[in-house]
Parts: sequence; structure tokens; C-alpha cells
Amino acid sequence: MALTERQPQPEKKAPRGRPMSGKAVVMLCATSFFVGLLLSGRMALLAPPSSETSTGHGSGIALFADECDQSRRKLDEGKPNDIMKEVSRTHQAIQSLDKSVSSLEMELAVERAKQNGGLGVSLPSRGRLPKAFVVVGINTAFSSKRRQDSLRDTWVPRGERLRRLEKDKGVVVRFVIGHSATPGGALDRAVDAEAAATGDFLRLADHVEGYHELSAKTRAYFAAAVATWDAEFYVKVDDDVHVNLGMLAARLAKYRDRPRVYVGCMKSGPVLSQKGVKYYEPEYWKFGDEGNKYFRHATGQIYAVSRDLASYISINQPILHRFANEDVSLGAWLIGLEVEHVDDRSLCCATPPDCEWKKQAGNVCAASFDWSCSGICKSVDRMRAIHSACGEGDGAVWSAAAAI
Repeated sequence: MALTERQPQPEKKAPRGRPMSGKAVVMLCATSFFVGLLLSGRMALLAPPSSETSTGHGSGIALFADECDQSRRKLDEGKPNDIMKEVSRTHQAIQSLDKSVSSLEMELAVERAKQNGGLGVSLPSRGRLPKAFVVVGINTAFSSKRRQDSLRDTWVPRGERLRRLEKDKGVVVRFVIGHSATPGGALDRAVDAEAAATGDFLRLADHVEGYHELSAKTRAYFAAAVATWDAEFYVKVDDDVHVNLGMLAARLAKYRDRPRVYVGCMKSGPVLSQKGVKYYEPEYWKFGDEGNKYFRHATGQIYAVSRDLASYISINQPILHRFANEDVSLGAWLIGLEVEHVDDRSLCCATPPDCEWKKQAGNVCAASFDWSCSGICKSVDRMRAIHSACGEGDGAVWSAAAAI
């Protein structure tokens, strides 16, 4: 009988762990080292100083901890106010520098235009012009004598008050008008006589008045204003709009540190391609397919541009294209530039009760008109009542201008 012998089984050994890689060893050593430092540092910080003359790492770490704690307390105490003040100061400095660079660029462009013969435009040296904060040009016509008087009876200062506002506060207000188709005729003589008596007209020497020439008039106005005053802002407003000069100055003062600013009530209306309708655009095809809208631009009743943009228009006026509507034309001149479009709804309040309610709530409007009439409907008859309901008060322009 064959006997089978049980074969001896190999002795089982306890499994050996995989040897640690060199990287793991290094990480373990580094972790142990930093944990040791942390514990020793805590012990040093918790241990009281042995004496005033004690030396070594413990006292050094404790001193460093005290300084850090003091610095942290200062930061914590000053966090809400000091940091925000510093950020605000830095932001204002950057804006001021940006505006200075923009002004220098514009002055350089003027000098280059002069050296190269320009575009038929000559600009006087800025240093020779009277300084102003804002020039408010009121677009008017030969047939608008009653409108002019309605403004003089309400928000446009007369005589000495007009001159004081200009000299002391830098707010210039002028009715803007060109010449008739028959230069030197009865219409021109009547305006010349009135201008001599009131001192509140800006005559556009090379512009012939006409409703379909408003784009050309806007271009000529900015050129004439830039050549007459060195202002921070230039405003164009229609003669059937109510304006609070103090609020207007205060609103513009918010943007004085920003370069290339275009302020108004921004809109984007349809491009009208049908002949015979109001605001018909003969060049509608340039804006794309039928039914398209205009690019964003300020409504034409009132808007403002900063000095560098007005200078740009003045320098380039011979080659600036004119569309049928002057507000579209201005928007087109600026759309391709590095310009900040500011949509300020205070410049397009409705007439009472809208502007009256806002005044009662403490939000006085800078300008008011009726959208349905593109100005104040029957403005000659209603201007005084609107001024009474929505006006800021006679002293507001002086207090507001004092802060600009």
C-alpha cells in the first residue's frame, strides 16, 4: 500500500508593508519638522517672559507676535473706513490722470492739425480763453422770440445776474442762432439789436438757419463754443425745455474727472424709411435692413459733452457726416470713439405732475419736457407754471455752482 506523505508546507510569514518611496519619506520628515516648529512656537508664545534680560528664540517670537497683534488690531480697527478711503483716493487719482492724458492727447491733435494745415479749422490757444465750468447753448430760431422771453422770465438769468453767474460760478448761458438766408436783412438786424441789449446770444457766423440744417448747426455750435470758452462741459438744449441750472451743474460735476463723457437720456429709436413721416431718415439703408434701430444716442432735447469731445467735433467738423436728425448725427460722430455714454434720466423728466412729484420727493430734475412734443407742448404758455411747480429755487444755482 502506497503511503503518501504529507509534504511540508512552507512557513507563512507576516506580510511586509511596501517600502516607502523616497518622496513619502521626505514629506513625512517635512511634516514632522513643521509640526515641531508650530508646537514650539505656541509654547514660546504661551510661556511668560522669564525676565527683562532674557534672550533667545522664545523672547524673539513673543516680540514678533506682539507686533503682529498690534498691526492686526490697527487693520481691524481701520478696515471699514481707512481702506475704503484709500481705494477712493486711488480711484480719483486714476480718473484725474486719465482725464489729463485725454486733454493732452486732444491738445496734441490740435497742434498736429495746425502744423498740417488742419481741416480748415483754427482753434485759439486754451490759455487765452475765459475759463468756465459749463457752457449751456440754447438752440433757438428767428421765429422764437416769445420762447426766448419765456426762458428769460423763468430759468435763464438776465443782465447782471447772467454776468455774475458766468464770472463767479463758471456757468455760461447763451441763445445760439446763425444768420438768415439774406445776411444783413431785417431778421439779422433784429437779433443783433437784441443781442446788444441782452448780452445772451452766441451768433454762428457761418451757419444759415433752417430746420433741416440742425445737424450742421450743432456742429457749428460746438466749434464756436470751444473757440470762445475753455469749459469742462458744453451743453446743447432746445428753447422749449425747462432746465434747473443748479441741478444741471451738480449732475455734470459728478463726471468732471472722467475723460470723453457724453451725457444725456440715451435711446435707440427705429430708423424711419418711409418718406413724408416725421424724422424720416433718407439714408436709412446705412443702418441695415428695414425695421432696424439706431445705435444708442442721447435724445436731442438736451445733452452734454466734455471738453475733449467738443474739441474733437470742432477739429473734424468739415468731415463729420450729417444725418437727417441732429441727435443721431452727434451719436454717429462719437460712436467710434472711446467715449463713456452716461444715461442720466434726470435730464428727461416729464412735465407736471412728474417733475413736481420728484421735486417733492427731494429729487429735483435737471430738465423737463413732453416726449409727445419733443419739448414742452405750448411752451410759451406753460413755461412759467412748470417753473413754479418744478423749479429748484433762485438760490439753488448759486449753492450748486459753489461746489463745482
